[in-house]
Parts: sequence; C-alpha cells; structure tokens
Amino acid sequence: MTIDTTEATLDRVGEAITEVIGPDHSAGTLTADTLLFGSLPELDSLALVELITVLEDRFGFEMDEDDINAEVFESVGSLAEYVRGQLG
Repeated sequence: MTIDTTEATLDRVGEAITEVIGPDHSAGTLTADTLLFGSLPELDSLALVELITVLEDRFGFEMDEDDINAEVFESVGSLAEYVRGQLG
C-alpha cells in the first residue's frame, strides 16, 4: 500500500502522536508504515481521543465521528493522508 502524503504533514502527524503517547515510546521510530491502533499499546481509547483533539487543534479542522475508524487509524501514513484531505 502506497500512501501519497507530503513529508510535512507526515512529520506533523508523527509529532502529534509522539506528543500523546510520549517520546519514550516512539522517538525516531514512527514512519508512514507504522501501524497504530491495536499495534501501539500506548495508543488506547483515551489516547486516541487525545490524539484526535491534538490533530484538530494543530491542523484546524473537526473530525467527523464517521471518520474515526480502523481505515483512517491503520497507520501513521493513513492518518496523515486523512489529515491532508481535510486541509484541502
């Protein structure tokens, strides 16, 4: 699966994830292929809510409830692609 997203968006999404789960758990290891929900034990349901809030604040959009699904949160790359789509 190839994720078409800009490096800047990917980096900023990675920074948001690191902010939520802590640098000790992800420092330098997040790539577009890094699997998220279900693969990172630190990313539990409470952390997911916090991540959504951080992304909404950082990128200036509101995530629709229907978009909170396994496809969007499959990997760092899929989440970055979703965010990029919200930005226009």
